[in-house]
Amino acid sequence: MCSSAFVYIVDDDKSVRESLGDLLRSMNYEVTLYGLAAEFINAELADALACLVLDIRLPGTSGLELQEYLTRVNIGLPVILMTGFGDIPMTVKGMKAGAVDFLTKPIRHQDLLDAVAAAIRIDQSRRQEVAHIAQLREQYALLTPRERQVMALVASGLSRERTFDQRSHGKDASQQRHAKAGRKIRSEARSDSRGPRDPEMSRAGDCPKNPWA
Repeated sequence: MCSSAFVYIVDDDKSVRESLGDLLRSMNYEVTLYGLAAEFINAELADALACLVLDIRLPGTSGLELQEYLTRVNIGLPVILMTGFGDIPMTVKGMKAGAVDFLTKPIRHQDLLDAVAAAIRIDQSRRQEVAHIAQLREQYALLTPRERQVMALVASGLSRERTFDQRSHGKDASQQRHAKAGRKIRSEARSDSRGPRDPEMSRAGDCPKNPWA
């Protein structure tokens, strides 16, 4: 693993966190250790690939409370929970809150390495998605108001044809109304130019009827 990936470990047991830290450093991770949740909250985190290995049971602010806090402040750091044998219900709660994995103490080295590698991949995907969304927002800001309306139609699931139809509907309807009015005016003008019809004229050839026929 490249040295730009960071792993933060929060555990109040010094021997545990130092042992885990030594293992991860041997795999070229950048590791920072914390004994309390408050220490981690007050720390300045690197803007790099990272994950958090977090003990559920901590003095003061618990691991689950720290996890909830990170969610509230929109820090999308992947969390790996460390639990004791009797902490399974708390682990389930943490997993529902978004933890990517949990490890039961005593932790096997390979289990930790696998979990951290997976968490780093998750963080990489998350960062790529965030960067992609930021790029789309920048491109959206360059659009004209009319182009934004078209984008809104496309985003709502309309096909290109329906989008075009909606854009041209107003113009087409206006043209149809003008054409209909024009036909009506011309028809009335032709009728007026012929003058009134003689009621005595027959329907067959408009000739007077011969009474001697």
